[in-house]
Amino acid sequence: MKSIKKISLIILLMVLTSAASNAQKEELFFRAAGSPPDPKVQASWNKYYTNAGIYDLCSKLAKAYPNLVSLESIGKSYQGRDIWLLTISDKKAGNPDKKPGYWIDGNIHSIELQGTEMALYTAWYLCEMYNTNTFIKELLAERTFYIAPTINPDAREYFTSVGVPPRSGLAPRDNDRDGLFDEDGFDDLNGDGEISQMRRKNPEGNYIVDPKDNRRMIRVEPGQKGEYELLGQEGIDNDGDGLVNEDGPGGYDGNRDWGFNWEPNYIQSGADKYPFTFPENQAVRDFLLKHRNIAGAQSFHNSGGMILRGPSTQSGYAEAYSRADDAVIEALGKTGEKILPGYRLLTVWKDLYSVYGGEVDWMHGAMGCFVFSNELWTPYLMFYDTTNTDQYEFDRLLLFEDAFIPWQKINHPVYGEVEIGGFSKNYGRLHPGFLLESDAHRNAAFCIYNAYHLPKLEVTKVTVKNLGGGLKEVSATIENKRMVPTHSASNLRYKIDPPDYVYIEGAQSVLAGMIVENEDLNICREQKKNPARIEIENIPGYLGGGAQTGGGGFAGGRSPGAAGNSNIIKVKWIVKGGDRYTVRVESVKGGTASAQSN
Repeated sequence: MKSIKKISLIILLMVLTSAASNAQKEELFFRAAGSPPDPKVQASWNKYYTNAGIYDLCSKLAKAYPNLVSLESIGKSYQGRDIWLLTISDKKAGNPDKKPGYWIDGNIHSIELQGTEMALYTAWYLCEMYNTNTFIKELLAERTFYIAPTINPDAREYFTSVGVPPRSGLAPRDNDRDGLFDEDGFDDLNGDGEISQMRRKNPEGNYIVDPKDNRRMIRVEPGQKGEYELLGQEGIDNDGDGLVNEDGPGGYDGNRDWGFNWEPNYIQSGADKYPFTFPENQAVRDFLLKHRNIAGAQSFHNSGGMILRGPSTQSGYAEAYSRADDAVIEALGKTGEKILPGYRLLTVWKDLYSVYGGEVDWMHGAMGCFVFSNELWTPYLMFYDTTNTDQYEFDRLLLFEDAFIPWQKINHPVYGEVEIGGFSKNYGRLHPGFLLESDAHRNAAFCIYNAYHLPKLEVTKVTVKNLGGGLKEVSATIENKRMVPTHSASNLRYKIDPPDYVYIEGAQSVLAGMIVENEDLNICREQKKNPARIEIENIPGYLGGGAQTGGGGFAGGRSPGAAGNSNIIKVKWIVKGGDRYTVRVESVKGGTASAQSN
């Protein structure tokens, strides 16, 4: 009896202790609006993830949210590293690959590190908000996100461990055309894991130390005596050809490798032997071609605070942009400017420079996607002021000079005594830690906004009219309730995807099927073959989208005089037999929807 009382007392104490512990735990935090209240997967957003860290976070998300997340390797890099991909969607609400899809990738350029963090944050946020936020829950029921945090893992490894890599991956190239490959890259002369600037005292030099800030080098005025000359980044002449750092690792541009509007290196610097030379881009291409449901995309780069849209060449070359497509892209991008203070919506060729063989053009021209490429980080974020973008002052006032490597004397084998120092490789183009999460959230919100506006099809009305003689007329209305059409102009021009199909089921036989072009005048266009499956060239979004047909009508079967909105398609059938009919619409990029007659 005493033993039972003792055990009961111990259990009671354990329960009380646990309750007290939980109460204390709950009192430690008060939820901030828009943030996950109790994340299953703890993540840090004020630092940059290594390749090992990327896999660790992705695998934890997949384990914590098996009904939302699938993790797979879509291929290998040149050096054999996995290119990881997260597929995020509510699996219970349907096959993820049958829903409208949104693609996100980052870090195609090795020095543009934070694209990975933007992609990872989006994945983490979608998962952690799913159970508590109605909007996110509904979004993942209707949409699928395909997120590749880094599509250049080799150079990311180099950046986070060895030094400053090129923009490219690490496939060897003979940049100085001497028959040797990657034989004269940067050298970490002081062993600090950085590749800094070199300066040497020289009274005939063009620079002096700023008397107000000894970190800064300023150019001398005409007639003024100098103190230093700048010698470039750390390095020696490894191959004895009289040049320093002229043939480092890699040396091509992965964003000039895509098989659309591609040009060779003598026209487009950075292009290689032929389109899709490199295994990383091949892996992305192959995955996308197998997932035609992807209707929108974002590729993260840096820097400059830009929301870039195509076309990337003045003529557009083979790309097709309609006025309706432009209206959709501009509307999405202008909202992006609101979401991302300091970022500007720009057209690549017109506001930046021409790019041949870029990912944006391939995604639009070959996949038919509505795509943006955000150039992350803008100096505006330093002081929220376009007139004050002094990175030395920002480092001093907000980072306490943590981003600057003090000048250090070393003996150089060619130049003699030099000084090495300057800003760290994690400063200038990359977000400082305390601003990383804020910009990650804003860029994630822009992606989520774009994904929300992918096509959402609904069969809004199915009516039946008795014609007599055993015949009935079944009418249906199909509406796209979002901004993006089911087919872009390029999609229509090159027939990238099949048309949208509208099926009728439940009839003994279907005698005729037609698209209503003008309901008021009862003008219809009959489909002679296979009337039970009506083909719709395009279902525009509520801003239009797609291309005009050559016959004076609009893609999707509407004429200029048709009543109603351009995002509404009306069809009808003459059928025999049956009492209840199901109308189902299937679209590669618009998903599926159905409704029954009463």
